[in-house]
Amino acid sequence: MFMADIAGVRVLYTGDYSREEDCHLCAAEILHFSLYFNSEKMAKTIRRLAEKTPEVGETVSGFLVKKAFTYQIMALDDFHVFSQLSTENISQRITIAYSGAFGVLKHRLKQIFESVESLPDEESEGPAFRVHERLTVKYESEKHISLHWRSDPISDMVSDSVIISILLILILITSYC
Repeated sequence: MFMADIAGVRVLYTGDYSREEDCHLCAAEILHFSLYFNSEKMAKTIRRLAEKTPEVGETVSGFLVKKAFTYQIMALDDFHVFSQLSTENISQRITIAYSGAFGVLKHRLKQIFESVESLPDEESEGPAFRVHERLTVKYESEKHISLHWRSDPISDMVSDSVIISILLILILITSYC
């Protein structure tokens, strides 16, 4: 249905895609009306977020879910209850061929990154250190090191930059030999 206004003459066209003839109503038959829309949206907190009533001005954080014409805010832990989706933590590991001295690697990475901390031997089963409290670099053997991290955007960026740094250190070592 639409209204056409041509040279001051209004015609309302009501095409219903049926086999019946279309109906055209003249301007005298059209009622004028106004619709007012409220642009305010309201969301209901559910499950764990609904246990405590927030104070005025307090921030509530969670997932905003639109279902039909209603909005709900839920905590990440409650997400699997209301959807078919689940959340998982992914631990990643990469092993790199590295035959240089492990201490040299740690020294070079300290020059590049702000936070490089040694790990106690009983925690890591051999020499190891952490970069930015997100990535663990372990000495596996004379020819290998391994990197371990939990996948998230920041840890993935740190691991990518450490891997590139290690590969550049390997290039420098082999170019001087």
